[in-house]
Amino acid sequence: MRRLVTRRALLLVPTVLGVALLVFACLHLVPGDPVEIMLGETAAPADVAALRRDLGLDRPLLAQLGRFLGGVARGDLGESLTYRVPVARVVAARYSATLELAATAFLVAVGFGVPLGVLAAVRRGSGSDRFVRVVSLAGACLPTLWLGPLLVLVFSIQLGWLPVSGRGGLAHLVLPACTLALGMVGVLVRLTRATMLGVMGDDYVRTAHAKGATPARVALRHALPNALPPVVTVAGLQAGALLAGAIITETVFAWPGVGRLLVQAIAARDYPLVQGCVLVVGCSYVAVNALTDLVCGALDPRVRDGDA
Repeated sequence: MRRLVTRRALLLVPTVLGVALLVFACLHLVPGDPVEIMLGETAAPADVAALRRDLGLDRPLLAQLGRFLGGVARGDLGESLTYRVPVARVVAARYSATLELAATAFLVAVGFGVPLGVLAAVRRGSGSDRFVRVVSLAGACLPTLWLGPLLVLVFSIQLGWLPVSGRGGLAHLVLPACTLALGMVGVLVRLTRATMLGVMGDDYVRTAHAKGATPARVALRHALPNALPPVVTVAGLQAGALLAGAIITETVFAWPGVGRLLVQAIAARDYPLVQGCVLVVGCSYVAVNALTDLVCGALDPRVRDGDA
C-alpha cells in the first residue's frame, strides 16, 4: 500500500502541472484580446494599456507562463478585477459550498445507486429488476438543465415543500443535491448490477449457495465485496465530475459555490477569477481521482501490487 501511495503522490505533481498548463493555454489561445473583451470596445487606450500591464499580458508568452506557474506554486492566483481581492481568497470562500453540495450528492448517489444495483442483480429478470433498470436509464439520460427547474416547479412552487434557491439549512440542499446526484445514480445502478451478475456465477458464490447461505448473505458477504472495485473506480470518476457538473446546478439553484462564481466571472469578464476557478476545479478532480486509486488499492490487491 505504501508503494501505491508513493506512486500516486509522484504522479500528482506532473498531473497538476498539466492542468495548470492547460488552463493557461485555453485562456491565452481564445481568439481576440482578453483585455479588450474585459473592458469593451469603447475603453480608453490608457485603460487598456494599464490593465494589460497589471495582468502581465504586455510580457512575452513564456514570461507570462513562468509568472503564472510561479504564482500557482505559491498559491497566488492573481487579483480579481471584480472583487479587488486575491482570487485565492474569493475561490476559497465559495469552495466550501461546492464541496458541501458535491459531497451530499455523492452520498445520495452511492446510498441509492449501489443498493438498487444489488437488488436488481439478485432479482434478475423480475419486475423490480425491470423497474430499477428503467428508472436508472431515465436518471442517466435526464439533463440537469431540465431536471433542476422541473424539481423546483413541482416541489417548491406547486407543493411548497422546499425552498426555491439559495444556501441555508438542510431543506435548501435537498433539490440541488438530488438534481446533481440523479445522473450518477443511474450510472451506479447499471454498473453495480452488471458487476454483481459477473461475480454471482463464480465458483465461490455457488459454493456459498450450496452450503445453505441465504441469497441476501451470499450477495452482501460474498458477491458484493468482489464486485465493488469497478464500482469504486467509476464512483470516484463521477465524484470528480460532480464538481464540474455543479456549475449548471449551482446556477439553477443560485447556490453560492465555485460553479456559480465561475459563471459570474465569465459574465463580468473577470479574467484572473475565471482562470482561478477553472484551475481549482481541475485540481480537485485530480485529487479525487488520486483518492479513488488509493481506495481501489485497499480493496483490490492487484491494484496495490501494480498489476491492474
